[in-house]
Amino acid sequence: MINKHLFGLGFLAIGLATNLANAQDLNKHVNLLIGTGGHGHTYPGATVPFSMVQLSPDNGKGGWDWVSGYHISSDSIAAFSHMHLSGTGIGDWLDIAVMPMLAPMQQAKIDTRVKFSRTNESAQPGYYKVKLENGIQAELTSTERVGFHQYTFPSGTTKPTIRLDLDHTYNWDKPLETEIRVVNDSTLIGRRYSQGWANRQRVYFALRTSTPIKEHLFNGAAVKDQQGVAITNDGKQNNLKAVNAQLVFTESSNVKIKVALSMTSEEKALAALAEVGGWSFSDVKDQAQAKWETELGKIKVESSDERLKTIFYSALYHTAVAPTLYSDQDGAYKNAKGELHQMPNGGQRYTFFSMWDTFRALKPLFTITQPKRYTDILNSLLAFHDENGLLPVWDLSTFETNTMTGYHSVPVLADAVLKEWPGVDPERAYQAMRNSAFQEIREVPAYIEYGYVPQDVNGGSVTKTLEYAFDDYCIALVAKKLGKKEDYELFSKRAKSYVNHFDPKTGFMRAKFKNGKFVEPFDPFYSEHDFDKSQYIEGNAWQHSFFVPHDVRGLAKLFPKKNGLSLMLDTLFKAPSHMTGENQSPDASGFIGQYAHGNEPSHHIAYMYAYIGEAWKTQEKIRHIVDSMYHDRPDGYAGNEDAGQMSAWAVWSMMGLYPASPVGGEYVFGSPSLDKAAITMPNGKTFTIIAKNNSKKNVYIKSVKLNGKAYNKVYIKHNDMLLGGELVFEMADKPNKKFGKQKNSWPTSMEN
Repeated sequence: MINKHLFGLGFLAIGLATNLANAQDLNKHVNLLIGTGGHGHTYPGATVPFSMVQLSPDNGKGGWDWVSGYHISSDSIAAFSHMHLSGTGIGDWLDIAVMPMLAPMQQAKIDTRVKFSRTNESAQPGYYKVKLENGIQAELTSTERVGFHQYTFPSGTTKPTIRLDLDHTYNWDKPLETEIRVVNDSTLIGRRYSQGWANRQRVYFALRTSTPIKEHLFNGAAVKDQQGVAITNDGKQNNLKAVNAQLVFTESSNVKIKVALSMTSEEKALAALAEVGGWSFSDVKDQAQAKWETELGKIKVESSDERLKTIFYSALYHTAVAPTLYSDQDGAYKNAKGELHQMPNGGQRYTFFSMWDTFRALKPLFTITQPKRYTDILNSLLAFHDENGLLPVWDLSTFETNTMTGYHSVPVLADAVLKEWPGVDPERAYQAMRNSAFQEIREVPAYIEYGYVPQDVNGGSVTKTLEYAFDDYCIALVAKKLGKKEDYELFSKRAKSYVNHFDPKTGFMRAKFKNGKFVEPFDPFYSEHDFDKSQYIEGNAWQHSFFVPHDVRGLAKLFPKKNGLSLMLDTLFKAPSHMTGENQSPDASGFIGQYAHGNEPSHHIAYMYAYIGEAWKTQEKIRHIVDSMYHDRPDGYAGNEDAGQMSAWAVWSMMGLYPASPVGGEYVFGSPSLDKAAITMPNGKTFTIIAKNNSKKNVYIKSVKLNGKAYNKVYIKHNDMLLGGELVFEMADKPNKKFGKQKNSWPTSMEN
């Protein structure tokens, strides 16, 4: 076990207590509607950091822009459900839906949609409020495992009703087995088994009301003897896909309910209700907002531009909603196979790992912002490996969806081992990484045999090779650290596999057949979204040809001209912003030339200039991307927010840093948008970044000082930041082309 750095947690407890008294200081800068427009796919509801519960409104509409349940273009709400995916392209979850009604309706299927106005809607960290056109006001807050609802009914409502719907089904998800059981006059328990992108998901719940339930209607039919009543659907007993219940109350203007979740059992859901003691909605709301205040307070920024602070803190918020908690308070959980497991040493299990997106910037950010939680997140990846034989590629509800390319749990674990993260066994992690590198699926055998993935083996061949090569580089670094010389040499060789796709005539990475010949015809603008037919995943040759973050100078040497890579990068940002093909990927968006910031393969590209002596170009491009791709409005993201990655890019880049090669802890300088960022490091020390003479025109770094001394490198190491101190950028309106020109100032590349 690694325990080199002491990760003190006392400051977190102190911060929580302090923030209870000073709530909203940072929360007020978060705009939860950012990402709910365009194709951002975020949700505005109530949650706390990384929790099992995401209690949020659903518009009652399907389609790609409603995969989070909510889109700013809608004017109706159908229910408030307890599980949501943030910023993905995936239409799963929306489990355990609740909707207030003015009166019961004796019918099984009901259109529960009610219109609302934006002027009657408010969303804050940990709190959501809306007044519907029928006069009902809904307020939502939550803890880690409990959603807390408060409904205020208009005066004169004689039978206020709450509908619990286990057939709240949109997009990919569909229920398989459901049950609602009455425990007493204020408590129900049940379960919802469903199938969607996650092939098997089991959610158990316990619902408790603040006042006794006068009457139950199951599937629209009233039940007289309510004690012990259960209604179950196993897909065979009736024509309904799943069961629902209407809970009818005596005349009351205010009804509160608590809904606790468990992925293990109904009994564990009942136990989880204890997370909310009493019925003070305001107390639970204050506690939720205090948790967010603590979370946001890990990076305190200054800017004369309030808009920038809103963009930054809204992004920082979105970096702390996924992955999500999966285990009960005691660390127990039931995985997708139905196996009961227990996380050791008091740890918690997490799920919702969109690794293709988040290995790039979000997971390295966690090594700064999540000193306690990250150990459990990393060990969740290893638990997945132990249960399934391989590390997760895209884990949802502990089910391997096996979507996207690469085996990108590898760089995440490698980064942690290289940073000597506490609570993670490096040998255990290494063996898991090695197993992924020798898996018998996902075209890895062909990659090993040919040195690249041939296009006549399967689609997405170029992307797969380039990403496997980077992952193998990460394994090589860990092998070297652990003294595994043969493996270090093996994986270092595999890390050079990208060379096999390079075409020196065009400067692009191109698909090849088994016989070694390039696929013809070739059009770098061509995009094919069908993964089995594509050569590049979710994009084209322009976006994917630069994915060699571990060996930028090795890539540069492949060009016939000495400055070939620089010219190619210049051309990328100036090329026409269009794609060809009849089935273009919708994920490629946010174009600057052919640079597509709305999708992850482009995210490191602007930083590549810093590896070849042209750091000033990185500075120029980064400031332009920040200014043009991030906004304080619902369509404020250029594409899917992608489980925190799009936001993590902004958090890093607005401070002036980025993990362009996201392993080992080198953060390349860009152009800081913020005047100041004080970062609380995992050991409790503060590392402060200051941008002097910063302005919209002063986008270039004139000079840098670290702790008062001249600093000539164009990057800083994670270990240097752990020491605390002050990094000062002197900004100017003209580039200092000498800064970062010398080779000894460049970030690491395999080819040095």
